[in-house]
Amino acid sequence: MRWMTLMLTTIFLGACAGSIGPQAKPIGFPPPDESAAPDRLNPTPAISAGYRADLLDLGEAPELKNEVWLNTDRPLRLTDLRGKVVLLDMWTFGCINCRNVIPSLRDWHTKYAAQGLVVIGNHFPEFDYERDLDNLKDALQRLDVPYAVAQDNDGGTWQAYRTRYWPSLFLIDKQGHLRYTHIGEGAYAETEKAIRDLLKED
Repeated sequence: MRWMTLMLTTIFLGACAGSIGPQAKPIGFPPPDESAAPDRLNPTPAISAGYRADLLDLGEAPELKNEVWLNTDRPLRLTDLRGKVVLLDMWTFGCINCRNVIPSLRDWHTKYAAQGLVVIGNHFPEFDYERDLDNLKDALQRLDVPYAVAQDNDGGTWQAYRTRYWPSLFLIDKQGHLRYTHIGEGAYAETEKAIRDLLKED
């Protein structure tokens, strides 16, 4: 019995070590949906002829289908933004954590827009008063949000990205692939480094 117990213990410890090894998903990325596209469940290195950021390729990012937009004269679509890096922020104006992230988003918009960064706020409401477009307009003015914001009252974009928490950030590369995610406040230096690295890619 001792040898069997020892063997089972060794197998168990090996399995645990494998679950926290270098193949683990990036922290902050929601658990995969088994019905998702296979390429999103099996990240592979991004392909580039020149410089490539040391970030996993999590597959093609879902298209934005929002029809109501603020701070822009037309709806934005990822297919039209090829060649640019997109920072998508899932937020709602009643969320204090979301409001705390806005200064960094504003700063990155100011610093990197000319280099090809497009910051987009996807506003998915938690409460009824956040669904009102006039309330959202007032919030953008009060919070000094200069970048494009899409109203996502039906949660189409929120659900397409399998979002579960406010705020959640998604970085999409120049080929339209999801390369970086972060949930909540913090990791500002890490996120900015990922922005700079993706802007360097061909």
